[in-house]
Amino acid sequence: MPKQVVIRASKAGNNIIQLKYGDTLLDVTATLPRQIVKEPQFGLNIYSMAEALLYCSPQYFITNRIEAQTCLESLRDASEITALASDQGNSTRAARIVGALNAIGRTDLADKIMQMMKQLGYDLRPENPFEEAKDFASSILQRSPYSIRIQLMWEKMRKQIIKLTPPSTINVDIEKVLANMDANYVKDSYHSLSIEGYRVTDELIERVRSGEWDPKDLKQDSDSRNALAARGYYQAFQSVRESVKSILQSSGKAGDIVADQLQNWHFELFEPCVQAAIIPASDLVGYRKHQVYIRGSKHTPLNPDAIIDAMQTFYTLLKQEENVLVRSILGHFFFVYIHPYMDGNGRTARFIMNAMLVTGDYSWTIIPIEKRDEYMSALETASINGDISPFAEFIYSLIGNVV
Repeated sequence: MPKQVVIRASKAGNNIIQLKYGDTLLDVTATLPRQIVKEPQFGLNIYSMAEALLYCSPQYFITNRIEAQTCLESLRDASEITALASDQGNSTRAARIVGALNAIGRTDLADKIMQMMKQLGYDLRPENPFEEAKDFASSILQRSPYSIRIQLMWEKMRKQIIKLTPPSTINVDIEKVLANMDANYVKDSYHSLSIEGYRVTDELIERVRSGEWDPKDLKQDSDSRNALAARGYYQAFQSVRESVKSILQSSGKAGDIVADQLQNWHFELFEPCVQAAIIPASDLVGYRKHQVYIRGSKHTPLNPDAIIDAMQTFYTLLKQEENVLVRSILGHFFFVYIHPYMDGNGRTARFIMNAMLVTGDYSWTIIPIEKRDEYMSALETASINGDISPFAEFIYSLIGNVV
């Protein structure tokens, strides 16, 4: 959500309305757009993508670069811009769009707009509204605006991380990696579950690991939310361990195997709840079907209809990424940013991060419950302000020595 939402109305009062948490509404006296789109969920009247781009100010392209490029990449046909610009004599605005499209590499679309406008009697002089004409994404993976935004954010954040990334060499010993994971299991389980609000003890975690846990025979285990979570975490941890082993034994790319097996990890997290008949097995198939919100956060995860496209892009970026620390940090961040499941997103994100770390010659890294507030604040800064640096620095402060 932007800090300020602008409402255009023919009888507006040009006032700023203060909302909670520093947000504002600005109502502006203006002619209504030619085409009004009715937003289906809340019934809001909004601009079409093309008309919104045509009427936004030159400053918008500078201050909201990712949003501007996301919208430009979402344009499907030159006629979307040409029809609006020619009917209302907005050749200057059309020239700005042409310059912006050229800047991001969509030259074919820019040329078509130029050609159409010339046929209609307009001689455009394109100008690039962006401050720089370089460093744009060279190849967009999908035309879904959600996918485009994730790709652009990944590329921007990747550069931020690279600036902070310490040099490393990868010389991984499989047995040492697995031994390091086993040694960290109890501590990791305690802190990861505690971050999510579960009340677990070392005794409970050890009882789960030893096999003494049985939801069918022990009523206290079947009824206990904490015991079910601890058992699920154990099963998921073992699944992650097998994935790590597969990555190291096959010398395969970590991103490919994680993308292939990640849903298995999530299933194991909640399989004990299925066995205890608390949730149906069907709830663990696919992604969430409902909107979720994060308590205490201004970030609203993607709507359910956007998740499949977003996750496909996420997996592609994870597979393509060569830098271990970028894979680890952005793998964690974008998973919770998308929030593909109704529950278990934080635990799964930390599994992604650590699977990338240990297969890249770093030790299993635990985020302590005592630093939960700092952890959440860094994620919030990345989600709301697009700055991954605080989160990267936070993770770097916790990363142990190489295995």
